[in-house]
Amino acid sequence: MARIPGSGLAKGLAVTLRTMTRRSITRQYPEVQPDLPPRSRGVIALLEENCTVCMLCARECPDWCIYIDSHKETLPAPEGGRPRTRNVLDRFGIDFALCMYCGICIEACPFDALFWSPEFEYAEYDIAELTHERDRLREWMWTVPPPPAHDKGAEPPRELPKDRLSGSAEPGRGKAR
Repeated sequence: MARIPGSGLAKGLAVTLRTMTRRSITRQYPEVQPDLPPRSRGVIALLEENCTVCMLCARECPDWCIYIDSHKETLPAPEGGRPRTRNVLDRFGIDFALCMYCGICIEACPFDALFWSPEFEYAEYDIAELTHERDRLREWMWTVPPPPAHDKGAEPPRELPKDRLSGSAEPGRGKAR
């Protein structure tokens, strides 16, 4: 098959002309907010009440960008018992300049204290200001969407006791069959 000289140039110009006549689909970001997927990953939020300062999230983080400080507090002993100690959270910070948004910390947390928030507008002019402390992480907690509903026909979670699943008013007794 013989090639016509300049056919490649003609094809390239045809593509250029075709795209020049199409309307642009660029969104003007600050004025028009983007349509994000429902469970998009934006920033990590902290539910401080659930944090037991077990340090699993900080140990599992591949970037070592989670900073946790705590102290032990002694609780008064109940009658006939011994005093208990518990960890109290003093500092919980995440350096988002180092974070690679892998979600390992969220998966490693056994007490559901960390969640993905869809917030993505937290840029700073100084890189040192990208370390966000627990008060800022707590603010993002209220933007976390609720978890999706369970699939119909799925087996119930194993964590719930059988009497709660059966709908019985008396604990320990199921519905009469």
